[in-house]
Amino acid sequence: MELIKKYFPNLLNEQIYKLSSLKNLYAYWNSYVNLVSRKTFHDFYQQHVLFCLGIAKVFSFYPGSCVMDLGTGGGFPGIPLSIVFPHTKFILVDSIRKKIKIIEKIIYHLHLKNTYPIWIRAEKLENKFDFVVTRAVNKIDIIHNWIKDKFKYKSNSRIQNGALYIKGGNLYDELKKFPHAVAYPLNHYFKEPFFIKKKVIWISNI
Repeated sequence: MELIKKYFPNLLNEQIYKLSSLKNLYAYWNSYVNLVSRKTFHDFYQQHVLFCLGIAKVFSFYPGSCVMDLGTGGGFPGIPLSIVFPHTKFILVDSIRKKIKIIEKIIYHLHLKNTYPIWIRAEKLENKFDFVVTRAVNKIDIIHNWIKDKFKYKSNSRIQNGALYIKGGNLYDELKKFPHAVAYPLNHYFKEPFFIKKKVIWISNI
């Protein structure tokens, strides 16, 4: 948790409390359903929370924006982002019902009033969003086909509506089809070795 406070020194006490509560909550619920990889749980705040909050380092959601977290799994990146952006609406979407049921309990415990989990496949959603966020649930071109018709036409932000992908490794081949994509290397913001090959990729919906 000290890493979070180091890189986000302006968090309110309530936000710090909610972020500080995450590890114990996930430790409890992870014994029932594998929400977070047990191999990485020892580094929970770096590999899960801070990694997801890389989006918050490169972009700020406007109040009133609506964001879909596609393939939220254990609630990442949606739950950490919803704590940091309390005036943005987050829809957490996943096709695995048991994960959504536990995410509902975590959201209830944290009193997150801006966060709504839905058990559904993303491509079946009829809602429109300002942005889509996702953490490496599939290749970018596959995800793009799922979400290309899910965006509101008018942007509620300084940048065009679109998708924000949190990914690692060599993305050269994945991004060939998206020449307008913008990559934000997270090692420009976080100094730990874990972030050397991690990036946030922004792709406009037009």
